[in-house]
Amino acid sequence: MESKKAYYIDCLRSKFETYTPISQSSWELMLPILNFQEIQKGEDLLQNGQVARYIHFICKGALRAYITDSEGNTYNKNIFLENDFAASTVSCLRSKPSSFTLEALEDCILINIDYKKYKKLIEDTIEFKNFYIAYLENNWVIEKEQREISLVMDNATERYLKLLKQYPNIDQRIQQLHLAAHLGITPTQLSRIRKELKTS
Repeated sequence: MESKKAYYIDCLRSKFETYTPISQSSWELMLPILNFQEIQKGEDLLQNGQVARYIHFICKGALRAYITDSEGNTYNKNIFLENDFAASTVSCLRSKPSSFTLEALEDCILINIDYKKYKKLIEDTIEFKNFYIAYLENNWVIEKEQREISLVMDNATERYLKLLKQYPNIDQRIQQLHLAAHLGITPTQLSRIRKELKTS
């Protein structure tokens, strides 16, 4: 693990720099607010009702965000894999309890970014402010809108194929139950889609 930390830090920096350049002097301001964490498959990273303190960068593994209703039924909100950021952003922003749970679907290695200290960096450093704006525009506006349109306009097979294009081996890693929930269909429907694609 120790020998890979530098590599994972480089991966995090590369993620930032897909949105905006970050100078070495600015990047060094980020390093003190980072910490590594390992969690095992099935463990909760953040529980419903807990106040979120971190943004999590996934170095290795997979997480899901899920909501539990009053009857105990669970609904997947999102799935996150390597090089994704995962967090209860609303909880971080408002310092209020999270409305969903983050659970490890695989053993995970994470870099946690202290949110309050990160917000201070955004306020004080133009490069991190530029990243923050670009990231929000891309993930909270463009991608969110595209996903909402896809749920309405695309059929289940098209949504599944788009997911495979984004994450080519996700169907080999994530249980069909969770993939189906992510796509807004039943496991039976997903099984039928996969069979149809194999025979087509």
